[in-house]
Amino acid sequence: MLPNLKINPEELPKRIIVCGDPGRAEQMAGLLDNGQPLAKNREYHSYKGSWNGVEVAIVSHGVGSPGAAVCFEELIKGGAEVLIRVGTAGSYQKDIQPGHLVISTAAVRMDGLTRQLVPEGFPAIANRQIVDKLVQAASIRQQKAHEGITLTLDVFYSGVVPFPHELYKQAGVLAVEMENSALFTIGTIRGVKTGAILAIDGFADADLSNEYNPHTDVVTKAIEQEALVALDALVAGV
Repeated sequence: MLPNLKINPEELPKRIIVCGDPGRAEQMAGLLDNGQPLAKNREYHSYKGSWNGVEVAIVSHGVGSPGAAVCFEELIKGGAEVLIRVGTAGSYQKDIQPGHLVISTAAVRMDGLTRQLVPEGFPAIANRQIVDKLVQAASIRQQKAHEGITLTLDVFYSGVVPFPHELYKQAGVLAVEMENSALFTIGTIRGVKTGAILAIDGFADADLSNEYNPHTDVVTKAIEQEALVALDALVAGV
C-alpha cells in the first residue's frame, strides 16, 4: 500500500494524469470509460478507468511542490511510467491570455523542494516525447497551445520580499505555476517520462487579492480542453 496515497500498487495503471485540485480530478475521471475511485486521503484523490481503450489513472496532488512531490514519488514507487500534469498558471506574456494553453518544455527551479533533491544548476526538463505528444494532441483537437519554459514558485500571495517577475518576463518565460519543476526533476532522477499542460487563468503581475478570478467561463473551457489534450497524449503511441 502506498502510505500517503493509500493506493494498492497492483491496481495502479502505468499512465497517469496528475492535477492539483481533487475536484478537477473527479471531473476528469468522469470522462473515462469505467471510471472508478481508487482511494482518497488528504489532498490525494485517485481514480482509474480507460481512455481510447488504454488503462489510465487520475490523481490529485494538492497545491505546491512539497506535497505534490510526495504524490509523484509514491506513484513512481507504485509503478507509474508516464505522468502528465494538467494545471493552471499565471501568464508572463501579453500574447498569452486567460483561457490560452501552455505546454511546458522546462521549468525555472525557483521552488525550495528541488534544491533539496538536486544540485544548483540541475535543469528541470519535461520529457521531449511527452512534449511532442501534447503538441500533436492539441493540434489534432485544433487547440492552440504555446510551447516554452515556465517558472515554478512557492509563493502565491506575495509578502514583503519582492520577486523579480519582470526579469523572467524579459527572458521569455511564458508563465508561472507551483509544481512543474518538482515533477520534471523527480521524473528525470527516477527515470519516468513527465510533461505538463497548463490553462492560463490570469497574469502573474496582477494583484491576486483584488484581481485574480480563475472561475471565468473562458478558463473553465480551457481546463476542459487541456484535460482532453492530456488524455490523448497520455495514450498516444501505445
